[in-house]
Formats: sequence, C-alpha cells, structure tokens
Amino acid sequence: MATDYLYKEETDGIIGSSYDVYNALGYGFLERVYQNVFFQELQRRGFLCEVQQKIEVFFKGCLAGNYYADIVVNKHIVLEQKACASLCRGHELQLINYLKSTDIEAGLLFNFGEHPQIRRKLFTNDRKINLRSSV
Repeated sequence: MATDYLYKEETDGIIGSSYDVYNALGYGFLERVYQNVFFQELQRRGFLCEVQQKIEVFFKGCLAGNYYADIVVNKHIVLEQKACASLCRGHELQLINYLKSTDIEAGLLFNFGEHPQIRRKLFTNDRKINLRSSV
C-alpha cells in the first residue's frame, strides 16, 4: 500500500537528489560540502531553494532567538542535513522546532554519514503555538 505524504512528489524528488549527492561524494565531508552540492543539485532539478534561511522564534510576542534552516525548498519544505555517525532524537527535534516556528509543515532530515539516513517530519499549522514569524 502506498503512503501519501504532504508534498510527496516534491519530497520524493528531493530524496532522489540526496542519494545522487551521496553516491557522488560518499561519506566523510563536512556538512557544508553536502549542503552546497545538495543545493546545486536541487536547483539543477528545478527546485526553488534558499540556503541558511533565517527563522525567528518568538515567545509571548518577543524575539527569543534565531535558527538558520539549511535549505528551504519551494518555500514549503525545510531540509536539515547532518554528516554524523547516526541520527539521534535531538536532530529530529531540531527539525520539528523549525517547523513549529514557521508556517512550513513539512521537513526532511538527511544524514550524509557512513550509512545515509532520511526522516520525514510533519507538524501541521493547527498544532502550532505562537512561536512563529513568516519566512
């Protein structure tokens, strides 16, 4: 049975791009190298991408701090990349916090480690509290 995901066609294309990047580069580069090549590959495939997108986090109307999302694709999918031994719960929570802090509902977490890993995350706008500003 096929699973339906929010923005499935786009996220499938993004995931395919990540495997192309991993197969070309392999394991062992710093995150920034993967980010740069991933960004280039996504643009080559026709995706609209923004790198290091600033996300402001608010608490009770006051700016609490900023995050910088690795890549935002088509203004509605956040990508977070790692290059580590294995993904942990903290990496997933980082992506979920990006989603909580914006109007974006879909995110993908990639690990360009020794064994590539991918996680899809969803946090719908109806579940969000007032941590958001627009991106």
